[in-house]
Amino acid sequence: MKINYHKLEKKIKVFFKDKNLLIKSLTHKSYNKEINYEKLEFLGDRVLGLVIAKKLLEIYPDEKEGVLDKKYASLVNKKTCLQIAKKINLDKYILTLDVKKKNILENKVLSDCCEALIGSIYLDKGFNSVERFILELWSDNIKDSIITQVDAKTELQELSLKKFKKLPVYKLISNTGPRHKPLFKVGVKLINTKFFLAEGNSKKDAEQNAAILCLESIK
Repeated sequence: MKINYHKLEKKIKVFFKDKNLLIKSLTHKSYNKEINYEKLEFLGDRVLGLVIAKKLLEIYPDEKEGVLDKKYASLVNKKTCLQIAKKINLDKYILTLDVKKKNILENKVLSDCCEALIGSIYLDKGFNSVERFILELWSDNIKDSIITQVDAKTELQELSLKKFKKLPVYKLISNTGPRHKPLFKVGVKLINTKFFLAEGNSKKDAEQNAAILCLESIK
């Protein structure tokens, strides 16, 4: 079935001069080993980071760096990119031959393609266009960032010390992915719990995500 990329362009309000850039940003390496989204994802990740960092400084000019860092991390992580990808139904436009692995790859591929799409918009339309694209799609998430997130690791540590007089135990399960985009899996447990596993693009993020899961379970 032929993919209607123009429908996607209408949805995201971005019309490409070079359609091949758009197609490349949505092509998985299983479909084409040479021409795929990986380098555009690398670029898009950096462009997204720049746009979000710039916007946060505009919204919170007097905020401390540590608080900004937490807000930033929640806006540029894989979970948020996946949410945005689903919002624009990006799965309908991705070229992949990994049919057997579709359910396993789907979330990662969707979030990766979201970043690759950002990279392709930047190359084709320039910074102002990609900034508009990001700020429009991320607007609800940026509004939500007004609520400062609680440091889950600190909260879990305090709870564990209060209850058991022991610190939580963190364990690195795996470190996979390319150098520019590592994926860490970390587990955390308390005295009377199992290990709660979570992933993140840094060990610190993975530990935070694991702490959140642990807190949600024991509360």
